[in-house]
Amino acid sequence: MNGNDRGRVGINMNRLGSLAMLCALIALWWMASNAGWVSRVFLPTPQATFASLLEGLNLPGPNGNGGNGELLAFTQATVGRMVQGWLLASLFGVLLGAAIGVSPTVRAWVQPTLEFIRPLPASALLPLAISIFGLNPGMVLFVVAFGAMWPVLLATVHGFAAVEPRLSEVARCLQMSRAAFVWKMGLPNAMPDILAGMRLALTIALIVAVVGEMIASQSGLGQAILLAARAFRASDLFAGIALLGLIGFASNALLAFAEKRLLRWQQP
Repeated sequence: MNGNDRGRVGINMNRLGSLAMLCALIALWWMASNAGWVSRVFLPTPQATFASLLEGLNLPGPNGNGGNGELLAFTQATVGRMVQGWLLASLFGVLLGAAIGVSPTVRAWVQPTLEFIRPLPASALLPLAISIFGLNPGMVLFVVAFGAMWPVLLATVHGFAAVEPRLSEVARCLQMSRAAFVWKMGLPNAMPDILAGMRLALTIALIVAVVGEMIASQSGLGQAILLAARAFRASDLFAGIALLGLIGFASNALLAFAEKRLLRWQQP
């Protein structure tokens, strides 16, 4: 067995282990809810959660009837807000990060300010954003973009700062302009860091979008989960949480696939 075969076997074993862990957690959930270890008011059964999920997505349930589709509309609103905020965060994060990272002088001036602002949680800025923009979808979009921008910005700065100094010397010998150096040398070198930052930013965008919907009473999964919790509709609450997990898993898997394709030139 060569190295590639051993690698594939290892990957398959990891996948089987992950699937076994998921099945074990669902089995424990089923036992806890059906055996009455936890009241079903707070912990519904997996089958009730699955039925609520199908009903909310307007899919045929166990009885063959379709649902109301409310969860589907909420999902579309949350995913749209997450993707828009993530795209804005990625755009401004890369542009600002490239402008800062390409110049050692600018990095020295701006880095302390970035490190001061970076730890601020985006949800803490919601009251300020509400006072400035009011309770509207644009306010939530601004907070999502602001919160998700920092991983991309800092990763881009790091990627450009790590450019091999000899490449800068080659660029000067070739009389390349600053824009040409950024596009042809800086960006390819920073791309692994940028893509890693974008993956993290997408997760943050989803979290901030849900929190913003809860606090600002905007239509989405955050509002649906909050209303289900207040009404003690445990199955609807868990269906919304499960759907958020699926959205996060699917979006991360898509970005991981795109990252692998875009960075094929790095593979031996």
